[in-house]
Amino acid sequence: MENSGKLFLIPTTLGDIEPLNVLPLTVKKVIETTHIYVVENEKSARRFIKKISPSKTQSKLVIKVVSKYLEEEETMQFLQEVWKNGQDVGMISEAGCPAVADPGFDVVWLAHRSGVKVVPLVGPSSIMLALMASGLNGQNFAFNGYLPIDKPKLKSTLKVLETKSLKENQTQIFMETPYRNNNFLKELLSALHPDTLLCVAADITLDTEWIFTDCVKNWKQVTVDLHRRPAIYLIWRKG
Repeated sequence: MENSGKLFLIPTTLGDIEPLNVLPLTVKKVIETTHIYVVENEKSARRFIKKISPSKTQSKLVIKVVSKYLEEEETMQFLQEVWKNGQDVGMISEAGCPAVADPGFDVVWLAHRSGVKVVPLVGPSSIMLALMASGLNGQNFAFNGYLPIDKPKLKSTLKVLETKSLKENQTQIFMETPYRNNNFLKELLSALHPDTLLCVAADITLDTEWIFTDCVKNWKQVTVDLHRRPAIYLIWRKG
């Protein structure tokens, strides 16, 4: 049975940038007509809504916070009641596209189970933009999220991904917490084969955007400071 309310998946910017520089007007129109939201972080979501629609009355917004592990039965029941009443809900992540390398997929699954139309809106995905700009294989790729922090486990994981990349001709994509980027890059250059292609895409869509691809042996001559800069990493071990 279908409910008349919709779930809009609303993308945000990847950093401090004018929203309409990277987002279509559709996002602004949806925000101007939607008053109920599930978000990753209430403070940043309110700031984003205010920036894209300054005239919207913040006090009239109904905002529910979703965590990485959505366990609040009350939130689920709330959403189902909202949709039954024909009201729309917008989902906003901390950066980029909701439910992609992000919490919130439980909300999307709930919408499908509840017969609610899910409407994904166009916006920036750091994963896809990095792949587009990398020069690596965009026909066959896998996103692996965060890799282990423990150095021996990280090294063995990288070897597994590198072997898989070679055997399956597949680009492997992963990320790291920004404050660990510089040490993470050192570990990559130490663990990977010299001929493996490595791309680092940092600060995507921002004025400080930096995207560079080369083989690991040449990367060892590169000097770059990635500290606290959101980055995506891609490797491709060509046969």
